Amino acid sequence: MAKKLTEQQKRFADAFLVSLNATDAYRSAGYKATGNSAEVNASRLLRNAQVVAYLAERRSARMARVEITQDDVLRELRAVMTSDTNEIVQYRRGCCRHCWGAAFRYQCTPSEQEQRRKDYNRERGKLMQQGAPEDLIPPFDELGGIGFNKKRDPNPDCPECFGDGRGEIFVADTRKLPPALKSLYAGVKIGKDGLEVKLHSKDKATELVARHLGMLKDKVEVEVGDKLAEQLAAARRRRANGNASGA
Repeated sequence: MAKKLTEQQKRFADAFLVSLNATDAYRSAGYKATGNSAEVNASRLLRNAQVVAYLAERRSARMARVEITQDDVLRELRAVMTSDTNEIVQYRRGCCRHCWGAAFRYQCTPSEQEQRRKDYNRERGKLMQQGAPEDLIPPFDELGGIGFNKKRDPNPDCPECFGDGRGEIFVADTRKLPPALKSLYAGVKIGKDGLEVKLHSKDKATELVARHLGMLKDKVEVEVGDKLAEQLAAARRRRANGNASGA
């Protein structure tokens, strides 16, 4: 007759389904452990036939309840694992205002230059009303011209930024992210240092996929005390002596 799952084993399995951490689940279930015994015993429990059957039953029921399969989970994890974070958050270095201006002078956008020209004409008109000779009023200064585009690469010969340009953080419009990037995106938070973009951990997703595919095995270490080590050594010596006497 097959053994029934004990209440403590059930608590262990239920805790493991939540955390997927066998050692933590072992302690949460109320098992006593010292040293590395929690890892060893938890690993042993995960190989227990009754625990394995219970976990499979709970997982099947959960998948049916939420209408989600392991393939769905793997697809979501793969999207997190393979998405490029630079498509959500970037640190860009673009040209400075002088990089592409005429004679490396300050370059304006068209609207900025238009406003500068309006301001100039207004001041020029005031001076003429005050009787200033027109030929003594300095002409409008075009500076470095128009056409500034901060997305252009820095000019390596620029004497203002020395070819380094200006850096800035760019965050994509998260409303328009493709499905794969939406899996990676975890929200934003406004803190004392400004906007913080939160992303799901690519390392954690990679680890979970690797575990699912059996590419990783939990490392279980057993601590052997001096007394046990001596007993094992003595047993090896006895076997060696026995073989020698029988030769």
